[in-house]
Amino acid sequence: YNMVEMSQLIDAAVASEPDGLVVSIPDAEALSPAIERAIAAGIPVISMNSGSDVAAELGVLVHVGQTEYEAGFGGGERMAEAGVTNAICLIQEAGNAGLEARCQGFTDAMSEAGGTVEQLVVDLNNPTEAQQRVEAAMTANAEVNGILALGPSGAAPALLAIANAGKVDTVQIATFDLSPEVLTAIQDGTMLFAIDQQQYLQGYLPIVLLKLYATNANTIANGVLMTGPGFVTAENVDQVIELTEEGTR
Repeated sequence: YNMVEMSQLIDAAVASEPDGLVVSIPDAEALSPAIERAIAAGIPVISMNSGSDVAAELGVLVHVGQTEYEAGFGGGERMAEAGVTNAICLIQEAGNAGLEARCQGFTDAMSEAGGTVEQLVVDLNNPTEAQQRVEAAMTANAEVNGILALGPSGAAPALLAIANAGKVDTVQIATFDLSPEVLTAIQDGTMLFAIDQQQYLQGYLPIVLLKLYATNANTIANGVLMTGPGFVTAENVDQVIELTEEGTR
């Protein structure tokens, strides 16, 4: 997560004169100049994953992904429906616009349902410390009964924290994105759900779209081609596990 290096990689790609460029935009302020240089050089650009809120103003052809705020909002609605009233939102990369939008959407949905959310920044380079911070937050506020992780790497220490604190029956957890551990947790009932943005599609569709743009001048009418949010729950987790074994989920 080094925006200077990422900007340099974009410039290097532009210098190689590709037929198209696919980029993620986790930090618009840092990456916008490089992306604008690519577009000025006549290279068609499609963004994916992060950057749905800034893609259009930068001039990219289309953004492929989910709108992060709405995905977080949907997660908040589901948490509230499950009875969560006091939640923690774990942020593993301070300053990541996509992650902050996820957390804000979650916070707004919980607030509308009468709940509260505390945002907690954790350093996932040190999982043990992250686990301890989550445990400390639950100790400091005994009313916490829900945790939303913004990715599997944040969900792992949170699951351990809940178990270590003896709160498996009282604190519900959900996460963005999938991993074997996340799917197992949903399957065994220790995780409520995962918000699935279908990253396979985010990698696959931009290449298809660039090919069609280059060979047939096809464009997408909407500024964002949505791949999520979908939700993996106890009802569909077995099917998703089968598909992950095939490498498409």
